[in-house]
Formats: sequence, C-alpha cells, structure tokens
Amino acid sequence: MSTLLVEGVERIAVLRANALGDLLLALPAIEALRRAYPAAKITLLGREWHARFLRGRPGPVDEVVPLPPISGVSCPQDGSTAPEELYEDLRGRRFDLAVQMHGGGRNSNPFIRRLGARVTAGLRARGAPPLDRWVPYVHHQHETLRHLEVAGLVGAVTSEIEPRIAVVRDDWAELHHTLGRVPRGLVAIHPGAGDRRRRWPPERFAEVADRLGRPVVVTGVEEERDVVEKVVAQVHTPATAVVGELSLGGLAALYAACDLLVSNDTGPRHLAAATGTPTVGIYWCGNVITWGPLSRGHQRPVISWTPGCPACGLPAGAEGMPECGHRDISWVGDVTVDDVLEQAWDLLR
Repeated sequence: MSTLLVEGVERIAVLRANALGDLLLALPAIEALRRAYPAAKITLLGREWHARFLRGRPGPVDEVVPLPPISGVSCPQDGSTAPEELYEDLRGRRFDLAVQMHGGGRNSNPFIRRLGARVTAGLRARGAPPLDRWVPYVHHQHETLRHLEVAGLVGAVTSEIEPRIAVVRDDWAELHHTLGRVPRGLVAIHPGAGDRRRRWPPERFAEVADRLGRPVVVTGVEEERDVVEKVVAQVHTPATAVVGELSLGGLAALYAACDLLVSNDTGPRHLAAATGTPTVGIYWCGNVITWGPLSRGHQRPVISWTPGCPACGLPAGAEGMPECGHRDISWVGDVTVDDVLEQAWDLLR
C-alpha cells in the first residue's frame, strides 16, 4: 500500500455528510487516513451536528466544515445547489486529498471534483463520474469495509475495524446534570428506528426488560417518543424514558454507563458499541450485511430471515426491502424474545 501514498499531503478533505451510524462506520477508515498521513489536517465535510458532536472530542477529525443543503450530498435529492462561495472557500483551503465516503457518487463525485484537490479518491456506482482513484460501489458490502477500501486507494490501512468514540468530561457532566446518578447494572433499550420496517415490536422489548430484571432506561429521539412510551408503559421493572433530553455526547455517556444496550438496527446501537458497551442488535438479514457489527465478542446481531414484505409478500431484491408502500410493517417480527435474551444473558455474564 505504501506505493499508493500521495507525497506532500498537508490537507485532507473527507466527505461524509449524513447520519450518526454513517459517521461511526466510516471512523476506522478516517483513522487509517490519520495514521497514513499523521502530519496532515483532516477536515470532515459534514453537517452542523457533526461539528457539535466532534468539537473537543479526541479522534482523527481536526475540523468540521458544515455544508449547507446540497441535493444528494448533505440533504435528500431536492434540487438544492451549493453556493459558489462555498466552492471558493473550499478550493481556498488547497486540499491535497479529497476523499469521497458518501455513497455511489452520482451527486457527491461532481462535488468532490470541484474542490480542486491534487488527488481525489472514493466510490463510484455505475453511471457516476469517476475520480482519480476509485473503487466500485456495490450493494451488500459492509460500510466499514467499503470505506477502508477507499482509504486503501491512497495507501491508508488499519487492523482496527470497529469504530471507537471517546466519552469526554463534558459528556459525563451533561449526563449527571440531566439524569442524576445512574444506577448500577443499568440496561438500555432503544426501540426506535428511522425506517419503521426495522423496528421490533415494543411489547417484546418490554418483555426483554422485565425478564432481565435490571433497572432500565429507554432511549429515543422526539420522533420516536410514541414507541418509547409504549415500552415504558408495559415494563414492570423500574424504567426511565430518555427522549431528546441529551445531546449525542450525553447519550454516549449514558450508554457507556450501561451494562448492555438492546436495540434495533439504528445509529444509537453503533454509538453504544463505539463507547465499548455490549449490544444486542435486531437486524433484518439484508441489512446486517451492510450495517451489522463486524466482531462478535461484545456485539451480537440477532437476525430476521424474513424474505419479503410481511403485508403483501413482495420479495426483497438486490437493493434490499422493496418499496411496496408498507413502510409501517416490521420486517423483524420473526425474531423471538428468547433469541434476544440468549445473547443478552451471554453478554451480561
């Protein structure tokens, strides 16, 4: 890989302007860039939440440039375009490397090419414009390994494949100020997910909590308040709902204080795992390939083998769950409470 190293690199731009899980699964590749170019300044081209979360936090990113809404780059494809002033500012930073870790490249590769970097590298789906160095973007490749391949294009390698996030003093201070003293033996439950098809039934999360017999905290964002409250209402052991009360840093501290997280396939599961907390994640089989944990020592996926839409039977395809209109129907309903408890007890032992 040393022959792929780019000489004289002082400034690196990395495009990764999406959600929490996306950032975390790209961290091993960004760490690899840091090791390969230890003297370079790494700039993450992200969003406002990246800047808040990463500010003052140890890690491979030196600074975050929050991007305005740009169609297919920092927001859904809605026709939003970047102002020319943004390109002028980014070109003025004189990046030596611009690395695209942001999908197939139909929208992100033209953006990267306009930054004026000496070398561009990244992913390329069929029909996307090329970069100087690229690997094909294909479905059903794990996101972390995908981005490690991208880092390898510029000579960056690592043996660390699971993301890690430092929990800092401010995170602990926020947690204690907001929730007070956290009980020993705490278990976290995260019953939400942005895509409702990835949600396990709330009554099963409640049964898991009861059968574990531990103090429980049930977490979620504001859009998940309804499912959080359903779980809390059905749990007989002491349970506290935490919905939108903590920043991502405070949430990281909460998970770090827990003995275990039981969660759907969603960003908070990645966050808990990155703090070192054991997790049991409930995954549909197609998604575990791309988003599941790569190791099994402390991270256990429980897999649903549902082959098609439980409502209409339309089968899953090469790109995953079909768009049949039944977006409120769970695809992980065949996972049993005993399936989850078997892994939970093994981790707690």
